[in-house]
Amino acid sequence: MRRKLVVGNWKMNGSRAVNAALLSGITAGLDGAAADCAVCAPAPYLAQCESALAGTPVAWGAQDLSAHAGGAFTGEVSAAMLADFACKYVIVGHSERRAYHAESNELVAKKAVAALEAGLTPIVCVGETLAEREAGRTGAVVSAQLDAVLALLDDAAAARIVLAYEPVWAIGTGKTATPEMAQEVHAQLRAQLKQKNAADAVQILYGGSMKPDNAKELMAQPDIDGGLIGGAALKAADFLAIIHATR
Repeated sequence: MRRKLVVGNWKMNGSRAVNAALLSGITAGLDGAAADCAVCAPAPYLAQCESALAGTPVAWGAQDLSAHAGGAFTGEVSAAMLADFACKYVIVGHSERRAYHAESNELVAKKAVAALEAGLTPIVCVGETLAEREAGRTGAVVSAQLDAVLALLDDAAAARIVLAYEPVWAIGTGKTATPEMAQEVHAQLRAQLKQKNAADAVQILYGGSMKPDNAKELMAQPDIDGGLIGGAALKAADFLAIIHATR
């Protein structure tokens, strides 16, 4: 049975003082947690996460990385740099990166490979827009996004990724896919992973406005292995409530 995983995506939020209070609150409230957990922080705060979380059950990671190993790429952050701060995870292909930075399926795939080669676990995000869902294209969109990644990975590497299904129309809008809607897409992704013999190994997270009041029902679905949490990850009490909803 796959262990549940709850990851907080802070997006472009935080300060040294706010982060310190948040991390302290999270670590103080983890007793009895049945899920693994992590926070993905803005790059300037990774050193703070390493300092505050080393030796605790909470892992940390980044929100993006370069597909390049190094060189003249001003403003970019490499996988090796993230590994230097003991990051375990890195988010790749978040819908905001795809929308605001025009990241293609192929670029997302290259970033996933770069993460894996550095020993990081990429959290590969897939999801459809409202227009795509209304056009009945959800399955085709998420399938193409995942296929681009799997095309570059052998079976062993594919088993080391984490997937996150994030319906774009449910991020930051207060709208949430019903547990049944989310499960349908998660089941499709699970079936797609069978081509790399990775269906049983890969955790598939739900990333569309998961909150304390809907987390338990969502994570009770057979193919939902946890959550990629946005706004609720910025409040220790809410983040902990989601983590403990896995019990």
